[in-house]
Amino acid sequence: MRCGATCSPTELRSGAWRSLFRGIYADASLAITHRDRCLAVCRYLLPADGAVAGRSAAALYGAGDAANAIEVVVPRRSRFGPVRGLAIHSADLAEADVRDLNGVRVTTPVRTCWDLAQWLDVVETVVLLDILVRRRLVTVADLETYARGKRGTRGWRRLITAATLVDPGAESPPESRLRVRLVQAGLPRPVTQYVIERDGAFVARVDLAWPAYKIAVEDDGTWHAASDQLHRDRRRLNRVLGADWVVLHVTAQRLRDDFAGFVEEVRAALRSRARRR
Repeated sequence: MRCGATCSPTELRSGAWRSLFRGIYADASLAITHRDRCLAVCRYLLPADGAVAGRSAAALYGAGDAANAIEVVVPRRSRFGPVRGLAIHSADLAEADVRDLNGVRVTTPVRTCWDLAQWLDVVETVVLLDILVRRRLVTVADLETYARGKRGTRGWRRLITAATLVDPGAESPPESRLRVRLVQAGLPRPVTQYVIERDGAFVARVDLAWPAYKIAVEDDGTWHAASDQLHRDRRRLNRVLGADWVVLHVTAQRLRDDFAGFVEEVRAALRSRARRR
């Protein structure tokens, strides 16, 4: 809701109203969603030829968390901004790259992926592309076609690079980050959510695996710390080890403080198993 003459400055400063953006207020009793904020931006702030983009667009499509500032893209010729609460990007923007999503003017899924590749590092780009591809909003072929259609344009190879790393089998952002970082470190590309079997019977499903070497990596996120989950994980680990697999565990702290050391452990395990083949 936008308030002008209907509310006095004193009323707007009261607890009855919440400021969304400068000059735009909402009833404080309402639960304001990311879509509500994007709708307010499109309705009251954004030029008619601009659009919600980047991480904000991805969040509208169900990928990732919404950033505090709403990301928007406007044509290069636009003189829009700056506006508190908006992250404004200037770029070439064709009308074919924009769609109406329940009243919000937003970049299409494939254009959203293009912008993510331009504005984020490759790891964080792939995290969101994994989700968008898994949700079938876009395909890897769509991304490669779009990027090649912009061949010669600055940044077109960034989307190609990200597309080659996409894996819709990833089930969480931490898993996507780990997979991409391992590949960037020069390790063979692992299989996501691999099902281990013995004599045709299910044994376990692991986050990442190199099946030919019987090596798996498990990302021990904070949810694994719960006592019942830890019990299930360790019982599952015993079954996997009994199937002659090597399972390497990595924690968030290890990823933060000693990722290079973990990479060397995985590399050593792969070399050891390669000698046995």
